[in-house]
Amino acid sequence: MSALGSELQKIIRGEVSESGDILEKFSRDASLFVVRPELIVSPKDASDIAAVVKFVSEKKKVPKTHISITARAAGTDMSGGPLNDSIILDMTAHMQGGIEVGSKSATVLPGTYFRDFDRETKKKNFELPSYTASRELCTVGGMVANNSGGEKNLKYGKTARYVEELDVILADGEVHTLKNLEGEMLAHKLKEESYEADVYRRTAALVSRAANKKTIEEHKPTVEKNSSGYALWDIGDGITSLNLARLMVGAQGTLGIITKIKFGLVHPKPYAAMTIIFLDSLSQLGEVVPHVLAHAPDSFESYDDHTFTLAMKYFPELASQMKGGILQLGFSFLPEFWMVLRGGVPKLILLAEFRAHTQAEALKQAQELAQEIKKSKVHVGVRIAKNEHAAKKYWAVRRESFNLLRKKVRGKRTAPFIDDFVVRPELLPEFLPKLEEVLSKYDLLYTIAGHVGDGNFHIIPLVNPKDTSVAPMIDELSHKVYDLVIEHHGSISGEHNDGFIRTPYVEKMFGHDMYALFHEVKMIFDPLNIFNPGKKVGSNFSDALSHLDLPTGQAGLPKKKDDTIIKS
Repeated sequence: MSALGSELQKIIRGEVSESGDILEKFSRDASLFVVRPELIVSPKDASDIAAVVKFVSEKKKVPKTHISITARAAGTDMSGGPLNDSIILDMTAHMQGGIEVGSKSATVLPGTYFRDFDRETKKKNFELPSYTASRELCTVGGMVANNSGGEKNLKYGKTARYVEELDVILADGEVHTLKNLEGEMLAHKLKEESYEADVYRRTAALVSRAANKKTIEEHKPTVEKNSSGYALWDIGDGITSLNLARLMVGAQGTLGIITKIKFGLVHPKPYAAMTIIFLDSLSQLGEVVPHVLAHAPDSFESYDDHTFTLAMKYFPELASQMKGGILQLGFSFLPEFWMVLRGGVPKLILLAEFRAHTQAEALKQAQELAQEIKKSKVHVGVRIAKNEHAAKKYWAVRRESFNLLRKKVRGKRTAPFIDDFVVRPELLPEFLPKLEEVLSKYDLLYTIAGHVGDGNFHIIPLVNPKDTSVAPMIDELSHKVYDLVIEHHGSISGEHNDGFIRTPYVEKMFGHDMYALFHEVKMIFDPLNIFNPGKKVGSNFSDALSHLDLPTGQAGLPKKKDDTIIKS
């Protein structure tokens, strides 16, 4: 074992690993990046993490010492967020469980898989509604670090809404319980003589300063979903209230290490019905979206013609994901097959789900929307799934498109680099045709799916991992797409966060003055830059490209799109 590994093993009860296979595993997440860490630490508990933080802080006091810590959970991140070339904390090894469900909330360790947390909360008829499409794979700590959202975001909001308290190890190597402080509680905290109080004072000063307040107000996101930057606009005014737990949510582990979470919970509505709308043209969105949003569905999702075609091509795998037979699933899709034969594959499929306490109530809401759409001037196809079972096939296509791309298209790999932008829903009819025009210049196989109710779309291209033209294409196309998003006052990340892939665009999205405030936040919490460096602030386009798990070269960029792979 290396000298660093030996030193760390002496101060913790957990394990330190430098095995080649383990390092290779932790070199990647679900992104396009690869970064080989120096070693993996599997902490037994918060005291182990505290010991590691204190150790690294001491090492960093020596100038030019290269050492840092990145917490990692399930590794489902698409942005390169949990990758680092130094110390990785494996939060899933021991830092899971500890689930205590109360009357309105629950506490849990960050390495706990959401599926396990969900099972326990459901026993008491509670739910954390901000779960993602990767709900069977992700952890609750990852959800907090990225401020994740999902199919219920339209009604229930993102993870930040449900985080009531966080136990966090800050740069002093101690556990601090962070939550919203108001009135006398905040005033008392600001007068204390402690490391934690100093962090509160400096953060309060930052957000309450008149010039900064103006900057934050002018440059905060105007869309419903955002995981980019630090949420200075959502933590209070620093005078009457200050919520440092909210600042940690979405910070991607760059300000401290979360060791325990307290979530607020909701009672899930047990019954569902769905209105399915088939669009022949993106231009129809302008008239359809307002109709749907006026009916306040619980979920408003979408997927495109490529996603539908991919699902039909890999029908047996889709049936497996639905845990049903191929014949049964095939029979359920007969109306869609007939529709395709008569008029072709719809350009976009919209799913508006309504949930209620009775099946009749849910169905009534779906029927009312369907009737309104049919009476409108826009000519689109409309169907109703009368219950949750009938809607299951549509959810299967929506949720499984990324996994089908990753696993089934040979000779290609998923390339999530423009996978999470947001524009306001009313701007989609103007924005999406411009986006299609940009994408049409490149030889890309891709799917578009997303949370159309929030204007949050996920574009997942497939690329040839051996093609030397891919890396420069990613660089060029990323600029074009994100410039278009920013031009439409959107966000570069609705829920997947900045990581390696989007941190270079953060300043462009928020402006120089706001970006300077983000740097100040980082200095308040992490002056030695020991927590997950290079994410949120402090990296550029060259840094991101240097970590791509793709060959570099000067080959020309393909200029004509070819859909033969998806149509074959």
